[in-house]
Amino acid sequence: MGVTETDAVRNAMARLFPRGRMVRCEELGLDPSGAVSRKQAGYGRPMKVSVHEEDGTERTLVFRTASKNEFGHDRRADRADELLVAFDTFNAIPGHVRALDVGAITPSGLRSLSDWDELYLITTFAEGRIYADDLRAITRERAATQQDLDRCEALARWLVELHHEQVSDPVAWRRAVRDLVGHGEGIFGVVDAYPPDVPGAPPGRLQAIEHKCLDWRWRLRSRPDRLRRTHGDFHPFNIVFAEGTHFTLLDASRGGRGDPADDVTALSINYLFFALQEPRAWQRGFGPLWRRFWDTYLALSGDRAVLETAAPFLAWRALVLGCPRFYPDLAPAARGALLALADRALDAAVFDPSMAEALFA
Repeated sequence: MGVTETDAVRNAMARLFPRGRMVRCEELGLDPSGAVSRKQAGYGRPMKVSVHEEDGTERTLVFRTASKNEFGHDRRADRADELLVAFDTFNAIPGHVRALDVGAITPSGLRSLSDWDELYLITTFAEGRIYADDLRAITRERAATQQDLDRCEALARWLVELHHEQVSDPVAWRRAVRDLVGHGEGIFGVVDAYPPDVPGAPPGRLQAIEHKCLDWRWRLRSRPDRLRRTHGDFHPFNIVFAEGTHFTLLDASRGGRGDPADDVTALSINYLFFALQEPRAWQRGFGPLWRRFWDTYLALSGDRAVLETAAPFLAWRALVLGCPRFYPDLAPAARGALLALADRALDAAVFDPSMAEALFA
């Protein structure tokens, strides 16, 4: 441990024990035993710290940080979560070591967060209107304007640029695939948000979709070549258009790495979602947008493999749009149609965008 880090720990101890003095700080090593069951590595870097208090009492403490690894700790937010949960939990468990403080390492030392409530984020403001307003207008007019087509193409072109560079990180890829299925915001978490009596989405149907998506997870795990930079939540409520085709994005999610199919399906399925609420808007409105978006993306990216991985991402987004927690007023027929498309896509080896046409035949 470097001098600067040692000084930071010493300052933290002085804050906890103003009349004490840190006399020792040493790294706790790995299990030295030769047993087969010994633990080779943990999820953090613990330091054993000794503090002498004014009355002669010696306290022995542990200072630890969380390690970056592939077990769901690859993002800084994951590591913050691990330590905050520990601080909130340890003292509620009888016989457990006590949690005395939690904090952040800063360039100038340590900053305690033991009395914090919630974190906050400040961002710039995006002037304009959310893209969902454009789609609502198409629903009313039952036709897309030239600007609608131009904006659709601009979004596809932007994604092509974002997805252009391949990222080599097998851990991030496995995390992206795992989160797709098992994360609280992923397929399992969204399914859990469905009440048991949702019209068009009975429990048996949701369970069947889950099983298919789990099978898809095993197909995707062996495709780390698919990893690209992604937005992670590229839908019409996170896109703000100013004039013409200029837009600003909100709320990038899931670490910014994943399969391009995530972004492509997150946006495109919304053309179906809005059309299902006004099917007469498909022929001259959302149908042309659906086709323009897919045709532009596939032609400019050259990524035909996105059709080989799209199905579970499409299913995830269909489950989100069909969930009453998010869209309580969605008609049962529209919900059923979205899940039917998800089912059909999951059953196919390669997704064909023309599958959508059957929803409006």
